[in-house]
Amino acid sequence: MLYLALAAAPGHTTCLAARPPSAAALAQAVDHPPAGWPPALPVIHTAGTLPHTGIHDQSAAAVRDFGYMLDLALAWRDSRDAAVLARLASYLDAWLPRYRPSFQPIDETSLGSLIVAYRLTAADLPLATARRSRAFIETLAEGYLQQMEAHRGDTHGIWSDNWQSHRIKLATLAAGALDDPALFARARATFVAQLSVNLKPDGEVLDFGERDALHYVVYDLEPLVLAAAVAQGRGEDWLHLPGAEGQTLARALDWLLPYALGQHSHEEFRKTRVRFDLQRAEAGLPGYAGPWDPQGARNLYWPASLLDPRYASVARQLAATPSRMLWAYAPACQG
Repeated sequence: MLYLALAAAPGHTTCLAARPPSAAALAQAVDHPPAGWPPALPVIHTAGTLPHTGIHDQSAAAVRDFGYMLDLALAWRDSRDAAVLARLASYLDAWLPRYRPSFQPIDETSLGSLIVAYRLTAADLPLATARRSRAFIETLAEGYLQQMEAHRGDTHGIWSDNWQSHRIKLATLAAGALDDPALFARARATFVAQLSVNLKPDGEVLDFGERDALHYVVYDLEPLVLAAAVAQGRGEDWLHLPGAEGQTLARALDWLLPYALGQHSHEEFRKTRVRFDLQRAEAGLPGYAGPWDPQGARNLYWPASLLDPRYASVARQLAATPSRMLWAYAPACQG
């Protein structure tokens, strides 16, 4: 069987049972850009806004470019097609001179795909594009790390809830892409601090108590699991790294597992304390009322299975294949 393996330190490789994207699938993705030309924006903003308000729709359309950049990078890695690399460079050159980081992690979480696209192609990009991209990613890493370090111990929600998890994801992806041990050590410290304030010892996340929604359990854990997968590629075990009271990411994943397997059910957002959740339900957006759909965890347990193979069966139950982000960290191996 063909497998995927997380790119790892020597002697530390983890495989999961899934087929990588075929050359035909990647070519199909590359041949269908989100728009005729990159709709680069100076700022993107969707957080806390409903569709058709402000620049929500414009931003939601524009950030599809970042996923497309990742498709281009994956296609380049497999084909070494110079035209594919040139198109990726043109997208980076369109976005990076114009975009100015807001350091709002929900607005910018999709930049993770841009960071990984750079990681896969840095050695081959045109020199000016590579330098501009590296400088941009360094700015992101420093900005998010400085924010988190300045607010260490702050109990205000956005410094301990899912926003913080997305900051940690971006900082960890950036530190890994830059291969910067000092930045990575700072990212690790923020990860441990988040475990200490975001998780209860039994694995329940802060966001569940605030939102009464498994949607936000997943949204909180996904970025932390991806950060842990990047760390594993550097030979570090963040799945079992303990917080101040022994909290671990593994325990949080296990807390959610009976719901993901369909053994338990949950009515979403019934007791939420957040007005925006109610506004989204009133607007008829799917998922903000009624029973939680375990498919909401389809992008959580695949990366978790890289960290512990016990999660492989639930990963396969929820989705046949992992996300494109994992393909970037998981070259094929035989087993």
